[in-house]
Amino acid sequence: MGAGGRTAVPPANRKSEADPLKRVPFEKPQFSLSQIKKAIPPHCFQRSVLRSFSYVVYDLTIAFCLYYVATHYFHLLPGPLSFVAWPIYWAVQGCILTGVWVIAHECGHHAFSDYQLLDDIVGLILHSALLVPYFSWKYSHRRHHSNTGSLERDEVFVPKQKSSIMWYSKYLNNPPGRVLTLAVTLTLGWPLYLAFNVSGRPYDRFACHYDPYGPIYSDRERLQIYISDAGVLAVCYGLFCLAMAKGLAWVVCVYGVPLLVVNGFLVLITFLQHTHPALPHYTSSEWDWLRGALATVDRDYGILNKVFHNITDTHVAHHLFSTMPHYHAMEATKAIKPILGEYYRFDGTPFVKAMWREARECIYVEPDQSTQSKGVFWYNNKL
Repeated sequence: MGAGGRTAVPPANRKSEADPLKRVPFEKPQFSLSQIKKAIPPHCFQRSVLRSFSYVVYDLTIAFCLYYVATHYFHLLPGPLSFVAWPIYWAVQGCILTGVWVIAHECGHHAFSDYQLLDDIVGLILHSALLVPYFSWKYSHRRHHSNTGSLERDEVFVPKQKSSIMWYSKYLNNPPGRVLTLAVTLTLGWPLYLAFNVSGRPYDRFACHYDPYGPIYSDRERLQIYISDAGVLAVCYGLFCLAMAKGLAWVVCVYGVPLLVVNGFLVLITFLQHTHPALPHYTSSEWDWLRGALATVDRDYGILNKVFHNITDTHVAHHLFSTMPHYHAMEATKAIKPILGEYYRFDGTPFVKAMWREARECIYVEPDQSTQSKGVFWYNNKL
């Protein structure tokens, strides 16, 4: 699927990594998608069932071990130690289950194996276990990949133009307001997006990921939305039975709080991948697929990069070739950097600091008055 040869292009400009806040070029690039693909070794596009399943087994084994230790030994600890042990369990288990979420995300992109049915079965099981409607998200996420960077058609974290900013935004544009906004976004952002399309693109009527007849889906997709709903309902029923048998507090401690961590990381990862002062957004007059796909940024989460299967630091490559398995994405990223040059953006700012900076700087988008490109929008924060 890739020639793996060398392409005559300028060497990578390392200033994009040294100065991550420098705006990426918004002009149509001189390279093509096929040139980028030829720079990637062909084996990077090969999907292995055994290797993909090894990550599933690895993550679930760690998750079970954490569960076993928490449920069999924490009650034996002295009171003060148990108050320390449970938050550690919640944080670590939440990170591991975020890795499970990422594998299900791979299934939705047909990057898990060469067999679509197998991908969908694995993705449905893993995502349902995390209360995610697999097919519903798969289809809306596919449209996100088809329209990344478009102010009219992108599906997630679509920035508002200044004229659309709510009246109360100026009262939240301060440290306490940002703390409140981030807290609500990280805890409630994911369920609000699924249920009410919050932060998604506007539709002409109510849009909900659980509604098979909602405007997000086509007629041929509706049956699979029912299947997604059935998967989530089955897990909810299982959790209800567990709560009746073990108690609500047990379910919240063992499953509920780690799930909040998963949801928080999912929102944070997506937010930071597509929200950055250096990234443009486009109206239909300027947008094209390649420039939209390049309007994303790789981030550094430290050791969590590996825990999250590198979805954090290989996102640019993922948007260019979404069927590539995650275990080849680092190699592919290194191969495409010389081709992309200034169009590639990596920001190594610690993710907590980056989250605060983006919440402060990226309030709305507007055209840059100093350029003639009125269809290119940049983040601003002056209310």
